[in-house]
Amino acid sequence: MALFIVAAALAACVGVPSAAAQQVYTWQQLRDKFEASNPTLLADQLNVDESKANEITAYLRPNPQFSFTVDGTQIARDQGVWKPFAGTFESPGISYLVERRRKRPLRLESAKNATLIAESTHADMERTMLFNLRSAFVSTLQAKAVLQLAKDNLAYWDHVLQISRDRFQAGDIAQIDLDRLELQRVQYQSDVQTAEVNLRTAKIQLRTLLNDRTPVDQFDVTGTYDFNEQLAPREEFRNIAMDTRPDLKAAVEAVQKAQSDHKLAVANGSTDPTLSAWYTHNSSNNNPFGINTLGFSVGIPVRIFDRNQGEKLRTQLDITRNEKLRDATEAAVLSDVDSSYAAVSSNLQLLLPYKQKYLQLATRVHDTIFFSYQHGGASLLDLLSAESDYRSVQLSYVNLVGAYLTAAAQLNMAVGREVIP
Repeated sequence: MALFIVAAALAACVGVPSAAAQQVYTWQQLRDKFEASNPTLLADQLNVDESKANEITAYLRPNPQFSFTVDGTQIARDQGVWKPFAGTFESPGISYLVERRRKRPLRLESAKNATLIAESTHADMERTMLFNLRSAFVSTLQAKAVLQLAKDNLAYWDHVLQISRDRFQAGDIAQIDLDRLELQRVQYQSDVQTAEVNLRTAKIQLRTLLNDRTPVDQFDVTGTYDFNEQLAPREEFRNIAMDTRPDLKAAVEAVQKAQSDHKLAVANGSTDPTLSAWYTHNSSNNNPFGINTLGFSVGIPVRIFDRNQGEKLRTQLDITRNEKLRDATEAAVLSDVDSSYAAVSSNLQLLLPYKQKYLQLATRVHDTIFFSYQHGGASLLDLLSAESDYRSVQLSYVNLVGAYLTAAAQLNMAVGREVIP
């Protein structure tokens, strides 16, 4: 009977929905729905799209400039005759700024690096929010398991009460003993009510992350509420984290962008010539072959002063700053993995003795005391004490499994991908 209670509590999260309209989600379904509907995540994705749009702007060529000059219009009479357009000349022209030293490709390179940073930053936000989602998922499974355990305890205590009433009717126990057993039932009822509230609260938190408006009673999750006894070496998780953590990728990409920005600052310090060409029609020209002419010019800024020295220095310093930030991020990544790994290991060290020894021991003591009480060989105090110890061990085990699953989710977040399912 006692083993059945533990099995039912741990398997509660795999049950069939009570209502036909109830929506039951697995972890993968929750994750897919979260990525498709969470407004915060979707809003942050637009930052990536905006950064990609900036790549178009960065690679644009300078526009040519068109000019049109009209001069020589007569504003006074010539020998009493006013001919305003007789000496007017027109000169349309076009000019174009030629960018040197790979300014356009360097601008595009910097913009692409900014897009990579935006993508990695978005992935890092998703990593953190997925941990919140996984924690809420684990909390819901844990609340379901605790609720099932509380219901089974209440049902089992009702069975004890029925036996005690029969013994009272037979004159085998006193009224005060039966009353104490009846009063103990209040605690089991309270446990059920508390577990129900905790389950609804966990579901509400989960629905909020999913941006789901489904009523709580029609929303449910399912999954394996157990732990994996095997844990890979810590160094393996550290290596995976160094390859996959998006915030570390963003830090590395920030160094690359700083290097591109420095190259661009050096290129922007170079002079860019402006090429111009024009056509002139001058009807008043005394040279009959010079009425229609073409002209060409090259304008080159005289670089007496380097007006880009400050930007070159700033971008050079920015490279060093981002390198330091990258080193700090690497240290933080390794620290996160080590801390999370220690938490998982600690939970495993507690769970294994519970599973291998303490659950069976608590069940054996509980069943022995109850059998003895049922046949008058144990006192009411012994029964209450054994029942309290048994319930404490079962609840501790269920909560330890929840703590392990939460620690595993923390390790997944520290590594950057799901390494413990």
